[in-house]
Amino acid sequence: MVLAGPSGSGKTTLLNIMGLLDKPDSGEVLFEDEPTAALPPSALADLRLKQIGFVFQSYNLIEVLTAIENVEYIMLLQGVKAPIRRERAKEILCTVGLEQCLYRKPGEMSGGQQQRVAVARAIVAEPKIVLADEPTANLDSKTGRKLIELMLYFNQVKKTTFCISSHDPIVIELAKRLIEVKDGEISE
Repeated sequence: MVLAGPSGSGKTTLLNIMGLLDKPDSGEVLFEDEPTAALPPSALADLRLKQIGFVFQSYNLIEVLTAIENVEYIMLLQGVKAPIRRERAKEILCTVGLEQCLYRKPGEMSGGQQQRVAVARAIVAEPKIVLADEPTANLDSKTGRKLIELMLYFNQVKKTTFCISSHDPIVIELAKRLIEVKDGEISE
């Protein structure tokens, strides 16, 4: 699913609400048909850790960690054993075309490479849903298409749901479902 709309339309806010990072002003957020409003912060954090992957516009990579360590980090928090973490992180980074960047820190990579590390980190633990805020914004069209096709692959094979905010024509073209956001409201 793609949330499309101009900058400032509310796409990021909607993703933050869907990801249980922000609370809505009205209405309620359900996760697997269960209301989330009454959940304590620890339960919300656990849901985010185990069920939701995030790709932030600003990447949110840890500057002192290498690409492979950044991708491993979520699995470390989930308690995945080190050899399994390392292998899965390496595999997903190679899948997104970063085999030459495994041991580079964010400051040693281009914006597009950092974006792909962020995407790899979001999908490596196979969450039920990945919320991606402008994931192709810093990529050339060929790499952006490849990244979206990778997300479509994970959607089909691993049954991961992707909700992507974007105004990139390639992302919109490949969307199975398009929701237009304007002035903080779903317009179409």
